[in-house]
Amino acid sequence: MTFEKLSDKQKQVFRWPYTDDYKAIICDGAVRSGKTVCMVTSFILWAMKVFDHACFGVCGKTVASAERNLIQPVQTIADLTAYFKVTYSLKTHMLTVKAAERENYFFVFGGKDESSYQLVQGITLSGVLLDEVALMPKSFVNQVLARTLSVEKAKYWFNCNPEGPSHWFYKEWVSQPEKKNALHIHFLMSDNPTLTENMIRQAEAQFEGVFYQRYILGLWVVAEGLIYTMYEEALAEPPEGKADEYALSIDYGTHNPFALLLWGRYGKVWYLVSEYYYSGRDEGKLKTDSDYGEELDRFVDDQLSRYATEDEPYEPPRLDVFIDPSAASFIALLLRKDRYHVIPADNSVLEGIRNTQTAMRRGLIKLSKRCKATIQELQGYSWDSKSQEDKPIKINDHAMDSMRYFVQTKRLARVRRDHSPMFFM
Repeated sequence: MTFEKLSDKQKQVFRWPYTDDYKAIICDGAVRSGKTVCMVTSFILWAMKVFDHACFGVCGKTVASAERNLIQPVQTIADLTAYFKVTYSLKTHMLTVKAAERENYFFVFGGKDESSYQLVQGITLSGVLLDEVALMPKSFVNQVLARTLSVEKAKYWFNCNPEGPSHWFYKEWVSQPEKKNALHIHFLMSDNPTLTENMIRQAEAQFEGVFYQRYILGLWVVAEGLIYTMYEEALAEPPEGKADEYALSIDYGTHNPFALLLWGRYGKVWYLVSEYYYSGRDEGKLKTDSDYGEELDRFVDDQLSRYATEDEPYEPPRLDVFIDPSAASFIALLLRKDRYHVIPADNSVLEGIRNTQTAMRRGLIKLSKRCKATIQELQGYSWDSKSQEDKPIKINDHAMDSMRYFVQTKRLARVRRDHSPMFFM
């Protein structure tokens, strides 16, 4: 490893565990700032220098994310593989690191929900690395730390991107590191010497609004204000003529609105070309699944039959339909029809919003002004600033949900929160 080529903050990550100054390190801030792989490398080097035949915890939100963000890079970093034999068992989720005279064991855990703390009960750990700690419940983190209490030299390693300022980890650790005997290092992308200015600009272009403040500026800020601030940039009419392909997205409702969006792909861009929007509560008349099924068929035929010619008479196409999996009865009706391919939507709200923002910003989706219900919702779709969690205000959001189902499930603009590997040169 060429230590001189690391940034000052990265060097701190490698130096800190060999002193008695701190019990823990907290690295937070921007994405792609070179902290994740830097931390896991330093963590293993420290463990191999201080311990022998000891157990350690490597934690992510899920086992899969920890394997992707931490374990896979470890097996390819020359600064580790040149000195240690590194093997990983998918069956036991254990990384074994061997040197000439030492051998240690790194168990991978996932802290995705409140029940996850049970996974680490009973084991003694000599150190823990928690990646994406802000995505883990407090109960899991506390149980992981409790597993180290009988080991005098144990240390804690925390890594995360910012969330809101009311988050438990921010209030208990980030805002008062001195009370936890922790070293807090705040990273920006400029702290990663492997990133060029162009790479930084490309990363910045992936985020908007509160996600830009958190993942680019590295700020713990409240989600507030309009969610799709850039929506006017996405307003555009589709080109003349038939699209290369079509798809549908649906947010199903009986009392609440039924929001059906028709998408057409022209080249690499998906246009929202038309909508069907019906509110049983507002209209004073509820519609059944059968009613909506007939309305759906009629809507598609009205929209697409206009492109029929004598040489190519209209035949109802078989369209992909992205729909909330909770709409079980309507999904059952669609499955009985031959003309729709039903795809249960990925209903991840925050990730879906983030990816929809990116799709708008990058011009991957465009919205016709003819879709008045959708445009009206866009103009008022806002964060709930009174909530302790990041979530939209659940009013007039049915077309917004339908749009998010489409973008998120089609994977039009997937933005990964984990970090690009930092290579040691």
